[in-house]
Amino acid sequence: MWDPDRPLQELGRLSNVRTSGSRRPVDRDISLRLDPFSARGLPSADTALAVATAAPAPDPQPLPPDPPEIALQELSEPTWRALARHELLLPLLRQTVIAEAIREVRLNEEERTQAQQAWARRHGIRSAEQLQAHLASRDLSEAEATWQAELPVRIQRHCEAHFSHRAEQRFLARKPQLDQVIYSLLRVEDASLARELYLRIAEGEADFAELAATYSKGPEQATRGIVGPVPLLQAHPTLAERLRTSRPGELQAPIAIEQWWLVVRLERLHSASFDDEMAQHMARELFEEWVEEEVRQRMAERARNR
Repeated sequence: MWDPDRPLQELGRLSNVRTSGSRRPVDRDISLRLDPFSARGLPSADTALAVATAAPAPDPQPLPPDPPEIALQELSEPTWRALARHELLLPLLRQTVIAEAIREVRLNEEERTQAQQAWARRHGIRSAEQLQAHLASRDLSEAEATWQAELPVRIQRHCEAHFSHRAEQRFLARKPQLDQVIYSLLRVEDASLARELYLRIAEGEADFAELAATYSKGPEQATRGIVGPVPLLQAHPTLAERLRTSRPGELQAPIAIEQWWLVVRLERLHSASFDDEMAQHMARELFEEWVEEEVRQRMAERARNR
């Protein structure tokens, strides 16, 4: 466990990191928990040493409280204005709302270990010395670094507890936006040319990709006509409807859309399904919407009270 309150004498015994004069002592237990090799089941030399010399595990202690959050209502007007001027006010308010929401979420020991190891890998931390340098360069305490590391998992747990019951309903409402397609596209401005190219493809005289690379006037020319995977609703409504009702491999006769004539062939339609990953995604979307609404309400309340 990360324990920023452990005495320096014990830290000196457990770690080869010099603690003399250091503002942010690093616990050997922390460096082991952050060891990316142990996360993959590959023991490091430090891990092997720690296991060989480990004392019996003490009784589990209560988890320390989260680091205190800033009281936004107590900010001075100059500070508030400076945050707003540098576009830091809304991000700060948003993160404060999130911190308040997940305050009561606590992870088990395995979740904490995995979260902290993932955090270490993201930051390229492979030793206690690197952890020490990272904390010092950002003026972070170990408790604050722990909070950062565990935040994504705590948000996920909060979403599961408070928003998962609405996830399927949201999925059904959003499904048309979540379905994805890959299709071949060739666009030209001349109707007769579009018809000629369509017939050449349909009769097997020419390859769609080669004609798209030669004749197409849109960005799909660079990809030899291939578009996607993209959300189905990203396409023009007329084109989206054609793709939705097509079978993979079916070539569509030229379609007039605005100033273009399109020749289209559906390659693959991926219909979104409501699995565990999608359920988590929908719950997270609902949480993000709730956070944004909370921020709007707090900003509106401040405006009313000024």
